[in-house]
Amino acid sequence: MRSLRDFSAGIGFFLKGFGWVARNGRWWGFGLIPALIAFAVYVVALIFLGMYAFELAEFLTPFADAWSWQGVFRTLVGIVLFAGGLALAVVTFTAVTLAIGEPFYERLSAAADPLDDEIEQPWWRTLPRSIRDSLVTLCYVLLFTLPLFVLGFVPVLGQTVVPVLGAAVSGFFLTVELTTLALERRGVARKERFRLLRANMGVTLGFGVAVFVLFLVPFVAVIAMPAAVAGAAFLVRHHIAPTIQAPHPPTTP
Repeated sequence: MRSLRDFSAGIGFFLKGFGWVARNGRWWGFGLIPALIAFAVYVVALIFLGMYAFELAEFLTPFADAWSWQGVFRTLVGIVLFAGGLALAVVTFTAVTLAIGEPFYERLSAAADPLDDEIEQPWWRTLPRSIRDSLVTLCYVLLFTLPLFVLGFVPVLGQTVVPVLGAAVSGFFLTVELTTLALERRGVARKERFRLLRANMGVTLGFGVAVFVLFLVPFVAVIAMPAAVAGAAFLVRHHIAPTIQAPHPPTTP
């Protein structure tokens, strides 16, 4: 029962993010810019993949040249390649958008989650660390999602259990990405961020799964991205790390 309440609370923080950006339309428009750039990049990449998926399948399966059913087999491989590219786009969209829009979303997160005595760092100093952390997170995502993608072709299991597990895994790592800004502003390192989110798994999954499901809808991810960043800031401020504030500035002797 408590897990269900925590899951619902996580969804509630995402909705609070929508409420905040709706009341602060300037920040919503501000946060749309990097999301639109990332969306355009993904659209071009997916169109390119769709145009050449079958040629790529033919290149990857030279062993099937002599098969009588090579056409059917390579068509299936092409479909799998495109589906895999689409799934990868969904799970990496947030990381790429945050990397592109680091200065945008850092300011948005700070506006939604003001901290006392915060030491502001220029975005060009925090960007390399953010990219490194995003790459580490992406490795974890692939470690879990690739086996799930393969299991998705297993009859019954692939249509029931695997989608649920996939949504949970993707939701968790989306929350990892989206809460990074608010937790970094509190001086929380990557390992500690993972520990905090695992310790609050119910609310973490509720927030992340809600974001994941909404991000599956084309273009909705662009519109929802500013709300997701604001909601993640509220999640950190009021649930994940309510007692952790920004590091105090050094005192001069």
